[in-house]
Amino acid sequence: MNNRIILLHHELSTSRRYGLAMSAFVLAFMIRALLIPLDTGLHFITLYPTTIAVFYILGIGPGLLITTLSATGAYFSFIAPQWSFALADRNYFIVVMYVIGSTLPALVIYQLQRYAFSLHETLKKLQDSDDRFNAFMNCNDFLSWMKDDQGRYIYMNKHYQSRLRLTDKNWFGKTELDLIPKNILKNSIKTDQQVLKTKQSINTEIFVNIPDSQQNCWLSTKFHFLDSTGRQYIGGIAVDISERKAAENKIERLAFYDSLTDLPNRRLLSDRLAHLLNVSARQSHIGALLFIDLDNFKSLNDTYGHSHGDQLLQQAANRLQRSVRKGDTLARFGGDEFVILIEDLNDDEIEASSQAEATAEKVLQILGQPYFIENKPHISTPSIGVTLFGDMEETIEGPLKRADLAMYQAKSAGKNTIRFFDPAIQAAMTKRTLLEADLRVAIPHQLQLHYQPQITDGELIGVEALLRWQHPKKGMISPMDFIPLAEDTGLILPIGRWVIETACIQQVQWQFSPSLCELSIAINVSARQFHKENFVAEILSILQTTGANPRRLKIELTESILVSNIEDISDKMRILRNKGIKFSLDDFGTGYSSLAYLKKLPLNQLKIDRSFIQDIPNNSNDTAIAKAIIALAKSLGLSVIAEGVETEEQRRFLALNGCTSFQGYLYGRPLPIMEFELYAEESLSTNG
Repeated sequence: MNNRIILLHHELSTSRRYGLAMSAFVLAFMIRALLIPLDTGLHFITLYPTTIAVFYILGIGPGLLITTLSATGAYFSFIAPQWSFALADRNYFIVVMYVIGSTLPALVIYQLQRYAFSLHETLKKLQDSDDRFNAFMNCNDFLSWMKDDQGRYIYMNKHYQSRLRLTDKNWFGKTELDLIPKNILKNSIKTDQQVLKTKQSINTEIFVNIPDSQQNCWLSTKFHFLDSTGRQYIGGIAVDISERKAAENKIERLAFYDSLTDLPNRRLLSDRLAHLLNVSARQSHIGALLFIDLDNFKSLNDTYGHSHGDQLLQQAANRLQRSVRKGDTLARFGGDEFVILIEDLNDDEIEASSQAEATAEKVLQILGQPYFIENKPHISTPSIGVTLFGDMEETIEGPLKRADLAMYQAKSAGKNTIRFFDPAIQAAMTKRTLLEADLRVAIPHQLQLHYQPQITDGELIGVEALLRWQHPKKGMISPMDFIPLAEDTGLILPIGRWVIETACIQQVQWQFSPSLCELSIAINVSARQFHKENFVAEILSILQTTGANPRRLKIELTESILVSNIEDISDKMRILRNKGIKFSLDDFGTGYSSLAYLKKLPLNQLKIDRSFIQDIPNNSNDTAIAKAIIALAKSLGLSVIAEGVETEEQRRFLALNGCTSFQGYLYGRPLPIMEFELYAEESLSTNG
């Protein structure tokens, strides 16, 4: 109502405003003249409020007119004739005060009215702006929001609310922890922090699974806002780009994927191979390329038609997908040819070849099984060519050509087989395969334990049992040749058990010898063997069966065992240590050294690796490392032994720095059992 009155004189014409003012004056004048006696002295009782009202409602012009008419009319009509403007009577003040009393408040009211009108216009424009803002922000084309610097929502448009199944009342003041799907929460909070820190806008693509809907892709823009009080806010707008992404993915699949098998095509394979060649050349990583051709595929096409051939290719692709590692690339190269690109093989060429061959063997087996096409069995074996890459810079044509030639070598060899391109590697793989076959036969009859003395303060206090393989035709085979092979093939498990059993039996036999009964035997246990679930039960069973004294046994573990599941390792060690078995950490300083893990493990001894011993005291780095290991062992309450001690100078240096236990050629080589027992007898007699 008040707004309507304020706007009245802006909406009426000038003539109507003056007409209304005159009507108001006449009405007020008649009321004063007819209803109130003239001699009451209330000259302006109706004219004054009328004047103020006209000023307020009709504006300053009509107000001044009514002021003049009221002053004049009242003077001549309602003031007694004997009154005058004489200074002595001061009657003129009545009229003057009326004029002043009417005009000044009226002017103040007029200014207030102008301010009110201006405020009304400003509020109207603000409301219009707010309506336009809400109309824009609440359209269904995008999500918009604003949060304070604590991540609490202070604004969220209707579309965002509907997407999250929210109402007008249950989101205000809440954070993303309360509202946003957990699959995008981590990235969203991270970008919020980046916006507050950098005060820069950030664009991200977010994949969201909306309830009762398919996955959507949103392009989100977050920006920094600072209000007049200096408080920070995070604004955001997100646009659904799912259709655009779907179109891009479709175009990408048409360009980079085979339409029949849905595998990467030659173009995508070439891109990945080029990238991998660049990385491998810089970082000296070895990869492998397997070129696979389906044998007799042409005869199937010629006999039954292309539809049968297509079905066989699809089945072959499905089988191959199950045989490759995650991260490797399987592609259809064309026709009946497939390529597998294998990354991150072992840095050793022989080991890398073995890994590539294992994959090829798996492919050979899985593709050699019968295919059923329209309920009819069909056999199509593969011929596989293998080549390694990464030892030199080259283009993609190099490995592809080598693998292709190796594949044709496989076909020439009778199909359904594997061939390596490099003859030297092929010969090495053949040698490795034969060695594996021989090793399987060697367990346990060709295996031996040799014993190397361990000396403390000049006395023989124990031995380390070292595995040897006496091949009937090839003679003594180095552990460096067959131990890694045993690890890779899993043969280390039966070999490891044989070593423990043999050492325990030997310890029981030594209990009856005065020169040997006090000796402890150190046994090397591989990480693979130690991680067996039943390792502890196996050790306890061997101890019970053989009757060996656990207090005379010491298990040596390498640092590689500490890479995973430290709690399980510690639990196993504590169980065995409670039985009396001691533990030594072998090759300390060469692998996964961690002071935190050393504190957790129930160790008895650290063994300084021979690589730190061979150049002391001449190499300052080795001497510093050796001193540090000795000091560390003492601080942890562990004994320390040095292996690979070959000279008196080395022994003297170690002894002066607190290491008094030694193992190495200075005291004796690893010896067969009979030779060692003679050595022990001589040592006892010498010291005695």
